[in-house]
Amino acid sequence: MQPAVHHSTKIRETQRDRVFNGINLVFWILILAIVLYPLYLILIASVSDPDAVLEARVLLWPVDFSLMGYEAVFQYSELWGSYANSIFYTLVGSALSVLITLGAAYALSRHFAGKRIVNLAITFTMFFSGGLIPIFLNVRDLGLYNTRMIMILMNLVSVWNLMVARTYIQTSIPNELYEAAVMDGAGHFTYFFRCILSLSGTIIAVLSVYYGVARWNDYFTGLIMLRDRKLYPLQLVLKEILASLTSTGSSDTFFEAYADNLGGLQEALRKAEVAKYCCIVVSTVPAVLLYIFMQKYFVKGVMIGSLKG
Repeated sequence: MQPAVHHSTKIRETQRDRVFNGINLVFWILILAIVLYPLYLILIASVSDPDAVLEARVLLWPVDFSLMGYEAVFQYSELWGSYANSIFYTLVGSALSVLITLGAAYALSRHFAGKRIVNLAITFTMFFSGGLIPIFLNVRDLGLYNTRMIMILMNLVSVWNLMVARTYIQTSIPNELYEAAVMDGAGHFTYFFRCILSLSGTIIAVLSVYYGVARWNDYFTGLIMLRDRKLYPLQLVLKEILASLTSTGSSDTFFEAYADNLGGLQEALRKAEVAKYCCIVVSTVPAVLLYIFMQKYFVKGVMIGSLKG
């Protein structure tokens, strides 16, 4: 007996379908250009001559290629230390956030007395908080003010990410697996570390991207909770550079502090224009690269969050 052969039937497009698809393609290409062009403009402006940037001659490609803006930014003595701080805060904080989020999500995926009350209490914090002053006083009383730990512990768990992780565990990992593990003598900790974590590669990747980008871009926590400049994250230092580039009233502004190295105040002011774009590039490149390498998990993450449970 010959096996049945299934031939795929190609759907024939009508004239209206082709017109619609053509218009749709052109529309989304325009939207993509509108979204990407500002990013592209920042990139080419950062490697262009300052005079060309000031005269608005930088439109489609770099004009008089120059790295003077990056040279000016990288001469800032605190930049490299803040870069290392941000990498440390992002890696350690994100790893701890993912672990605690998954642990809490696993607990909320189980059935226990008072689960509704716990869910309500957690969800309540998603919409209401004590405010900045009570949080600051609490951090100070705990001895966390002006320490590296506050940059790691602040915003450790996102309620939205917690709900997404809980939904993933409930919908992707069968309860029969837990019952089999219990019959083999496994407790909750053994089941979580040996089964849940090993089967949660997708959600771990999604949470790593969400937490990693949020921590890398966070400057407000450092602005409020840190006093020692040696602990500053990259975003806070870049914010100071950008602020100093637009202020000439202080004697310790960025371009005045490096006026001798940059060939005088006037030359420093010229380079300050492209240095603004360089600061943006330096701060966003790691986050953009993370998105590019992890983009295949985004659709799965969105679909996970769309499920209710």
